[in-house]
Amino acid sequence: MIRQDYNRIDPKRRSRLDHKKKQFAIPTYKQQDYPHRLNLYETPPTAEITLEQFEQWAIDRLRILAELEACSFRNKTPPETAAHITPLLQKWLPLHSNSSSSAGAQDEALKLERQKDHYSHFILRLAFSSTEDLRRRFARIEAALFKLRFQFDDARERQAFVESLQLDWEVVAEEEKRTLAADLVNATPGLRKQEVEDGGWFKVDFETVPELVETRRVFLKRGKAYVPVREQMSMVLAGFNERLDKGLQLAARALPRLDEDDRLTPILNHLSKNFATPDSTLSDSDSAIPGAPINAASIDALSQHFPLCMRNLHMNLRKNSHLKHFGRLQYTLFLKGIGLTLEDCLIFWRQAFKLITDDTFNKEYRYNVRHAYGDVGGDATRRGRGYSPFSCQKILTEHPPGSGESHGCPYRHFSGDNLTTLLQTTGINDRDVLKGVKEDVEKKRYHIACNRVFDFTHAAEIKKAKDEGSWSAGDNETLVHPNTYFKKSFMLANGAKLGRTDEMEM
Repeated sequence: MIRQDYNRIDPKRRSRLDHKKKQFAIPTYKQQDYPHRLNLYETPPTAEITLEQFEQWAIDRLRILAELEACSFRNKTPPETAAHITPLLQKWLPLHSNSSSSAGAQDEALKLERQKDHYSHFILRLAFSSTEDLRRRFARIEAALFKLRFQFDDARERQAFVESLQLDWEVVAEEEKRTLAADLVNATPGLRKQEVEDGGWFKVDFETVPELVETRRVFLKRGKAYVPVREQMSMVLAGFNERLDKGLQLAARALPRLDEDDRLTPILNHLSKNFATPDSTLSDSDSAIPGAPINAASIDALSQHFPLCMRNLHMNLRKNSHLKHFGRLQYTLFLKGIGLTLEDCLIFWRQAFKLITDDTFNKEYRYNVRHAYGDVGGDATRRGRGYSPFSCQKILTEHPPGSGESHGCPYRHFSGDNLTTLLQTTGINDRDVLKGVKEDVEKKRYHIACNRVFDFTHAAEIKKAKDEGSWSAGDNETLVHPNTYFKKSFMLANGAKLGRTDEMEM
């Protein structure tokens, strides 16, 4: 009898043990067929992909999310946002409809597009689930992307997608619809009585459609919102947000299990850091302008096209005939990136450091310039190539300037008064622009502040390029690299399309 008491398992304890066992049970995999272009991202992906795909797919999606957030920060209207994002989606994250595909290879391409969309969402969901702020930002921008795609999806495929969802919608019966006809007409702008009687209606909890309640486009009764079929996007979006919020909470709880994986954790950490200011890799075609008159003697004239960080370095160099180490490194790599040769760069620095002797320059500074270009030092893989120009993300996060130093990002490292003074020195006197920059800086949107200044100073050239049809999809992207800023400014000023250099003149 005693033995039986000791062996007895309390039912409550049994349920807890079963729950624990279930939590770490072998997962059940589900094959993804992607019948629809749209996706609520309810089922995590389980097929194998390469580590390169894991990182590149996430980076491509991050480009789109960063641009969507930038559109929001820059107060673009929904049509302006759609016009800005659509060509970028075609470039970085295409997602075609079923009607655009035929049998064979195109079907495989369509499946790969949807697989990339599916995987990239879940990869970024992991990367941005660590803090409440990141989860909130990610959910907001993913919802904006889903809404954009929903609006422009093929009507028949969109309806098929909606019908495939198991959303908590209660269809309003005909008798109840007739009883409430007058209230439905009064509470739904632009809807006539006949349309109320003929159209379909759903009844949902009012908390699930806050957008419709806020804009007074639905009838409310006893905690229920009566929603016409034409407003189904708001209900689908509410279902998307609800599932994403739950999914982000689950991802946050799963993060500790990834700590032991030394392959994925660094990638996820890198992605989450780049959510503030997207990083940018730079190739020669992204920065240098072949054929342009870039030499030691032309830097002063070219400085009008420099972003504020590099213009500040140039102005301080001319004022003091000297820059400290990190300022020299940041500026040297920028000049290298715009196409200044090593020989011309050495001439430029020697002329700029006019208060010292040739012997001092050769002993203390010449080697560093050659090392940045890869002419000396470093291993065999770096020799001849040198270091890459610093991106905005690197300038913002590494080696903050100390006393007497001029490097860094003025939007990040200057006081408000000093930043305003510097902007006015470079010709930015518009009160609305200065106010917008101040608000961006206060909210730590430094790259948005820089792009705001670019848009203002190049407003006429941008309008002309759009009118002439020389404005391409890539020109829509938010600038996140000083060298890209220079190239875009130079090309606009010279009336040339990005990528075309044969007809440019200084």
